[in-house]
Amino acid sequence: MSGPWPQTYAPMHGAALSTLVAALPVVVLLGSIAALRMRAHLAALLGLATALAVAVGALHMPVGLAARASILGAAYGLLPIGWIIVNVIFLYQLTLDRGLFDVLRQSLGRVTADTRLQLVLVAFCFGSFFEGAAGFGTPVAITGAILVGLGFPPLEASGLSLIANTAPVAYGALGTPLIALAGVTALPLGALSAMVGRQLPFFSVLIPFWLMCAYTGLRRALAVWPALLVAGVSFAVPQWLIANYHGPWLVDVGAAVISIASLVLFLRVWQPADAIPRGAGAPRADVLRSELVQGEVATHAAAAPGVVGAGDGPASAGRRTVVRAWMPWAILSVIVFVWGLPPVKSALDHISRPVITVGGLDRLVLRVPPVVPTPTAERATFVLNWLSATGTGILVAALIAALALGCRPREIARTYARTVVTVRLSLVTIAAMLALGFLTRYAGLDAILGLAFARTGVWYPFFGTLLGWLGVALTGSDTASNVLFGGLQRITAQQVGVSPTLMAAANSSGGVMGKMIDMQSIVVASTTTRWYGHEWQILRFVFVHSLALAALVGGLVTLEAYVAPFTGLVPH
Repeated sequence: MSGPWPQTYAPMHGAALSTLVAALPVVVLLGSIAALRMRAHLAALLGLATALAVAVGALHMPVGLAARASILGAAYGLLPIGWIIVNVIFLYQLTLDRGLFDVLRQSLGRVTADTRLQLVLVAFCFGSFFEGAAGFGTPVAITGAILVGLGFPPLEASGLSLIANTAPVAYGALGTPLIALAGVTALPLGALSAMVGRQLPFFSVLIPFWLMCAYTGLRRALAVWPALLVAGVSFAVPQWLIANYHGPWLVDVGAAVISIASLVLFLRVWQPADAIPRGAGAPRADVLRSELVQGEVATHAAAAPGVVGAGDGPASAGRRTVVRAWMPWAILSVIVFVWGLPPVKSALDHISRPVITVGGLDRLVLRVPPVVPTPTAERATFVLNWLSATGTGILVAALIAALALGCRPREIARTYARTVVTVRLSLVTIAAMLALGFLTRYAGLDAILGLAFARTGVWYPFFGTLLGWLGVALTGSDTASNVLFGGLQRITAQQVGVSPTLMAAANSSGGVMGKMIDMQSIVVASTTTRWYGHEWQILRFVFVHSLALAALVGGLVTLEAYVAPFTGLVPH
């Protein structure tokens, strides 16, 4: 190849047909899981094969470029994403083997015996903390594992963890998505942080209620509305204040700590009259409690005794035992937070951060107008930051916890080997999924779909928000979606006549609602809940919630673009 390959955004010589062709890999991936009930790793490989066929056959992307883009994506899928999953499951398995999950459940029961409030505390409050500290699938992995240990059936543990992990995502990993967005749009980071901080707090109040309705239905959700309001408001207000007056770095961590403390203190003086204790029966009579799900839960319980059915221990645990049960998760929280601090991360990167340039791909793909103002060569590098990776911090926490629990080296090694075997298909799935996402980016399939949204004129604030949702659904990352579509959002906003800051922020705010349907997150959830192979049920459960919440964000952004007094929320 004599020079860089320029992307083309109308390969079929028409916008409609080009968009349909570009959507084929996504349709094949999601359709094979949701409609054909195909195993996730097979569906991911089929979607990747479709993307390769479209990129090479329809877009005339050189085969070498397509292959290298896919390999780069697969490598990114294994580090950092797969590395996080392996080590979270390792820590979970260590505590499970030691019989500490029942003690954990009992200690949470002292805060509240009501499973509804345990769900909010774990999935929303604790999950937000882990999102802010680490991101990249960590909160879903940890909260899914804890919820299963508390007795939640796998579908509930997976789907509800995904729904809860929405409002904090834009500020995840110490503000990484917005830092990346500022970099690609050249818009002030403070303005972007403030704009997102004037969108997501509305949903931070809504999500606990939405989560509860998904779990128990409206009537039983309203029975615990005071606690839901405390959890949501105590998160939303700090989120608003920190985002507007400090920046994106500590929004989730600060808001989550305040929300956890507020909810725990509130539950010391208030408990619901109609408490739903663990094992009390079906809180709602819909798909979550269908005969199919009941059968799968029974299978899960039989396959992993002591996880769902762990409740046969003593009526109460001593203080020392409770401390031992919480100790691994406390160690994890501290180390993951410290591991993600910029000074610590920088020091670890200085020790070992070889940047590998992908020869034969780096700067050999050109993004062209109207996606970017001027033709821009795409970089292709792989940062082998194994020491500063979140997964390494989780591994360190797991090893410290194992030693503190009295595990012997041989026992630790056996448990780790067993964990790798358990997650092997999940690693294949995530590698294939990220290979598909990277190929979509380098081939320009994402830009073709994005331009379809950009042609909506006065409705662009609504559909531009859905573009962020689509970006996260495709890539599995709000950061990646912002990098892909941030520049396009700014250019289109200027053409339509709305605020570029508003639309760039909307890409991130809308994107958080796509987090629950990206296959990377679904596979993380199915793996940590030991329900691999049932991703189609998780996808079916969360899809409507994802689309509805994304539409609500789009409605808010439209109001902020055109309707007073909402227009006053846009920074100038």
